Amino acid sequence: MLDLNDIVVFARVVEAGSFTAAARLLAMPKTTVSRRIAALEREFGVRLLQRTTRSLRLTDAGRLYYEESSEALRTLEQANLRLAEARAEPAGTIRISAPVGFGGHFLSATIFDFLAAYPKTRVELRLSDDRFNLIENGIDLAFRTGILEDSTLIARKLGSTYRILCASPDYLARCGAPDRPEDLASHDCVIAGRSAANAHWVLEGEGIRETVTVSGRFAANEMQAVMAAAIAGYGIAQLPHGVAAACIADGRLQRVLDGYTTPAGGLHVVYPSSQHLSPLVKAFVQLAIDHLNVGYSAMDAPAIISG
Repeated sequence: MLDLNDIVVFARVVEAGSFTAAARLLAMPKTTVSRRIAALEREFGVRLLQRTTRSLRLTDAGRLYYEESSEALRTLEQANLRLAEARAEPAGTIRISAPVGFGGHFLSATIFDFLAAYPKTRVELRLSDDRFNLIENGIDLAFRTGILEDSTLIARKLGSTYRILCASPDYLARCGAPDRPEDLASHDCVIAGRSAANAHWVLEGEGIRETVTVSGRFAANEMQAVMAAAIAGYGIAQLPHGVAAACIADGRLQRVLDGYTTPAGGLHVVYPSSQHLSPLVKAFVQLAIDHLNVGYSAMDAPAIISG
């Protein structure tokens, strides 16, 4: 009966280039290596290696067999590794990146449940609205929305996000509420971006999509600042639904143009391309998916503003 260990020894001899080097690699006597290769050749009734005191080379049959068997061995090694990873308890540090506006209830709850479920883990959370290179910055996974740029990152879509229009009761008492999207042109708007110049909002509602030009006295590329300006009465703002919900519930903000939202965008988790995804990342991604499925509907997913 064919012994798989003999095939492993054969592959290591070919890769190492000699019986001596293979024996050292396999931590077994050179005589055992030689005996296993001889047993394999007897099993097939064909010589696989031509060996002299100074050289070792594959025969045509040996070359063919190595090409086929080495691929099978790699598949088995992959299976063994994945099984070991599946059985292993996640441990170590996982570094996560997310936009500032995303570090709220959803992400915090996921992280705290992850730490409770896996006592041997640590989480380092980096909140930033900039998209930076994950590999260069040692980030294991990141949350992002919108259209993803082509890259070597692996992306998994978790859901969809959208924004709603909100303003403070004080602003609405002073300036009134818009009745139609085009009315926004005569209102102060809080702009989520680096500049208030040439700002355009795309809105969907009542079966149509409209693009409106807006302006205002304040712009910021960080959602917490945009929300603070809206609460302070500096205008109408586009806010992620999940971010604005608490402020609407406690009366600090009111929704305007109820029938309109921004077009839904994708919510993704991304991580560097890797042949073997670590148990840490796998466990965290699955927990994030579970939280999303339990706590949010597809159109009520926690929203990210950028990144």
